[in-house]
Amino acid sequence: MSTDPVLHAAAFHGEIVAETPFYIPATGTATRPRRTLKHGDMFAVLDSHGDIGASPGEADGLFHRDTRFLSHLELLVNARQPLLLGSNLRDDNSLLSVDLTNPDFLVDGHIVLQKDLLHIARTLFLWHGTAYQRLAVHNHSDRRIDLSLSILYRSDFADLFEVRGLQRARRGGAVHRVIGADRVLLGYQGLDGEARRTTLTFDPPPTDLGTGSASYKLNLAPGEMCPIFLAVGCNESPADRPAPFLRGLLAARRELRTATRGVTTIETSNELFNEILCRSAADLQMLTTDTPEGRYPYAGIPWYSTTFGRDGLITALQMLWCDPSVARGVLRRLAAHQATGIDPPSDAQPGKILHEMRSGEMAAMREVPFGLYYGSVDATPLFVLLAGLYAERTDDMETIEALWPAIQAALRWIDDHGDRDQDGFVEYHRATPQGLANQGWKDSHDAIFHADGRLADGPIALAEVQGYVFAARKAAARAARRLRRDEEARRLDAEARRLARRFEAAFWCPELGTYALALDGAKQPCRVRTSNAGQLLFTGIARPDRAAKVAAGLLGPRFFSGWGVRTVARGEARYNPMSYHNGSIWPHDNALIALGLARYGLKPSVEQLFKGLFDAATYMDLRRLPELFCGFQRQRSRGPTLYPVACTPQAWASATPFSLLEASLGLAFEPRHHEIRLCNPRLPPFLNEVTLRNLQLGPSSIDVNIRRHQDDVSLEVLKTRGRKIQVSIVSSR
Repeated sequence: MSTDPVLHAAAFHGEIVAETPFYIPATGTATRPRRTLKHGDMFAVLDSHGDIGASPGEADGLFHRDTRFLSHLELLVNARQPLLLGSNLRDDNSLLSVDLTNPDFLVDGHIVLQKDLLHIARTLFLWHGTAYQRLAVHNHSDRRIDLSLSILYRSDFADLFEVRGLQRARRGGAVHRVIGADRVLLGYQGLDGEARRTTLTFDPPPTDLGTGSASYKLNLAPGEMCPIFLAVGCNESPADRPAPFLRGLLAARRELRTATRGVTTIETSNELFNEILCRSAADLQMLTTDTPEGRYPYAGIPWYSTTFGRDGLITALQMLWCDPSVARGVLRRLAAHQATGIDPPSDAQPGKILHEMRSGEMAAMREVPFGLYYGSVDATPLFVLLAGLYAERTDDMETIEALWPAIQAALRWIDDHGDRDQDGFVEYHRATPQGLANQGWKDSHDAIFHADGRLADGPIALAEVQGYVFAARKAAARAARRLRRDEEARRLDAEARRLARRFEAAFWCPELGTYALALDGAKQPCRVRTSNAGQLLFTGIARPDRAAKVAAGLLGPRFFSGWGVRTVARGEARYNPMSYHNGSIWPHDNALIALGLARYGLKPSVEQLFKGLFDAATYMDLRRLPELFCGFQRQRSRGPTLYPVACTPQAWASATPFSLLEASLGLAFEPRHHEIRLCNPRLPPFLNEVTLRNLQLGPSSIDVNIRRHQDDVSLEVLKTRGRKIQVSIVSSR
């Protein structure tokens, strides 16, 4: 998910290499692993010591609403960096715990303080716009120890796009001052007229306090422990005092328990897969943010911790079976920000669904176009599709009735502005040079190309977008019937059928055995083998005989690396396993492909994909699937190759294990008939048993256990709450 144009150039063997606008550069490697915390609109990227900016790593910081409020935070003992004993992120992502000790201190070549005598327990969490930290300094020696403990800090108040590498001609002004014996204010007056403040509050007051450092002179008896607390508030009033550390921590945990109440939980016979599911669920919970319209899954940390239309919609689709409340929040928020007029700088047209929302200084000053930006061709049909599927999953027709004007406006955009030449296909073309050049999910500047490697000229009709439109019309038609809008339903069904016929004629490439990536502005197919065709199976637009051919190609050696399906097949002109979109592996892309394979009854292929991604996740740090990883072929006794600037966590990557399980089990819901069906369910060989608890259907819920018996499964209902739910296995071989 890159964000577009300003050309960066790099000298390479005398050539100038043009990069994507709003490109995210990778200029070096971090010397300490990174950890992330998030609460609401605040997130922190820290290293394994709990420091910010103390070792190479350009994304480090404490961020709030697209601004870095703290760019440096470093702990020193006697002016030296302490030694790391261990660093652990709590399983639910609520807390980072770091254990540190002192190094050997020498004077004139003699050790005056031996290492490992001091234990420093560092605990950090975020809550309601404040970053909390507790230092517990414990003397484990048999004698009294004098030491100096210092905390260094500063803030550059950089806009997130500055942190990503964009240069600014002008910036606002900073004013820093000590405002009490225990408080420091770091201030910035932006060019947008907004005053931004970072307030640091220490308890107890430091021995020495300045605008860039605080120091404590400690004298610890044997066995003595000294606690030190620091609260870093973002944009709080200097008159406000932060909540005490323990009170904030308990409140944050209560909120987390409340937010996860009612969600389906999953336990399996495979402990490694349980760890993957636990991490994914925790990451999704952390990324999901309370907004005025409901809870919304922010796209990812660090670059995309905000409302993204496409990402939120796809994540909600992936989570619909186990937590439909996510979809309700996504639909309401995007409907509230649906475009109502034409605004070329933001690529807005009536009925179009938001691509990206930013609240930083550069967005306010229009230095980047992403304040409310609509440069996405697929968010609008995905909005309609999610609304229809949400209706079928929940029968919450009150919400759908309220959303119906937004659904109709989105459908009008598809028919009008989305299809400017009225050829029946939805195309994109940015309204200004500042907008995104490519507006599908593969939005790198070189992602849409012809067989000879030439970049496609617009307007461009992407294959998967036509599939989204087809599925959106079908889902909207079913929702319209539920609302007794029968004439509207008949029209939408007829439009979907016509689109499917036109699509097969224009996009199928018999010589490739798959569908074209896109049609360019001259209506010429981009005859390239890509994973986009796999997403067509998810939408159901592909003919069954052709779907089987697409699936065979996707699971063949050119596409399938052993870890997952590549975005571009090996051997294509722009194939590069280290690229962002032209040969890498994206978990969410594979998740949609798996759902498509299941739709067409290709369960052995689902198992192959499921196994590859499961194996990949077992090698990942924290068992966390990243935004993407490299597409190199799997080798014995080696893990997958990581992509250097991938977001971790990323919402739709975190939701991938849930989609893979849904595809394997073939889950389908009929709330009006109080029925849950498992269509051709199969479990991969690494899962002998799966237990789903609190699987919701309307006001009722059920616990079920599924056991594998080679290629078949058995089903046991463990408990039902509320009205009786019928659960059945459906075979359609």
